[in-house]
Amino acid sequence: MLDGLHTMSIDFSPYSELPVILLAAGRGERMRPLTDSTPKPLLEVRGKTLLAWRLEALQRAGLHHVLINTAWLGSQIPARLGTHFDGPGGALPSVQLRYSHEGDDFGHALETAGGIARALPALDVLFWAMAGDVFAPDFLFESPEPTVMLRLRNATLLGHIWLIPNPVNNPQGDFGWDPVSGLALNLDAADPRARWTYSTIGIFHRDLFAPPWCAIAPGNPNGTRAALAPLLRAAMDQGRISASLYTGSWTDVGTPERLAALNLPFTAP
Repeated sequence: MLDGLHTMSIDFSPYSELPVILLAAGRGERMRPLTDSTPKPLLEVRGKTLLAWRLEALQRAGLHHVLINTAWLGSQIPARLGTHFDGPGGALPSVQLRYSHEGDDFGHALETAGGIARALPALDVLFWAMAGDVFAPDFLFESPEPTVMLRLRNATLLGHIWLIPNPVNNPQGDFGWDPVSGLALNLDAADPRARWTYSTIGIFHRDLFAPPWCAIAPGNPNGTRAALAPLLRAAMDQGRISASLYTGSWTDVGTPERLAALNLPFTAP
C-alpha cells in the first residue's frame, strides 16, 4: 500500500526541490531488545526520535515532500507522524509525509533498492534517498554543484552519494573516491587507494532502478528484495556515480551501545 502514490505532484524544474525517500523498514536485529516493540527509526536520541532529527533537517533545507517506507512494526510510524511534520515552533512550512507499507503489502522489508523500486512511481526523476536510522545532525542536505546536478538531470550520472571517514564499525570502508573527477570508485580488494564509508545519503536518478542496472519491474509489484550496493558498484564501473565527502557528526545507530553513547550527557571541553 503506497499512500498517495499517484497523487504526489511536484514541479521538477531545475530550481525546484527534490522529493525524499526515508528508509525506515528494517528490523533492527542488532538493536534488540529495544526494537522488539519499537521500530528503530522511532528510538530517541537526545529527546527526539531518529526520524524527527532527519525530518527537521529536511524541513530546514526546504525539502517538504517525504515518503517513508515501513515494514517492521510499520504502523507505529504513521501513527506517530501522521501526514505532515511541523517541526519545532511551527515557523517553517510543513513536511508532507506519504508512506510505502512494505510490511502490509508483502510481509517483509524489501531492502534498500527493492524499497526504492517499490516507491519509485512517487519519486519522479531525481530524488534524495537516505536511511532513517542514521544520526547526522550536521548534514545540511544541500545539492551538489550545478554541473553535477545537470549531469544527474540528463542521466549522465545516475547518482551522487556522500562518503564519510570510516567509523570504527566499518574500518575497511565501502567505496573509493577520485577528488579530481569527483567520481565514486568500485575498488577491488587489491587496490591500495583509500576507501570511504557510504553515509546512506544520496541523490539518485530513477534510471538506476531500471534495466540494465536493476531488473525489478516498475513499482516492484512482486515485492522483490534487492540491495543497493550492487547497483552502485555496477554504475561506478561505468563512471556513472559521483560523490562528495562529509566530515561532520555521523553515527550508524546500529546497536544499543551506540544509542546509549549518543544519549550520554554532553560536557563542553
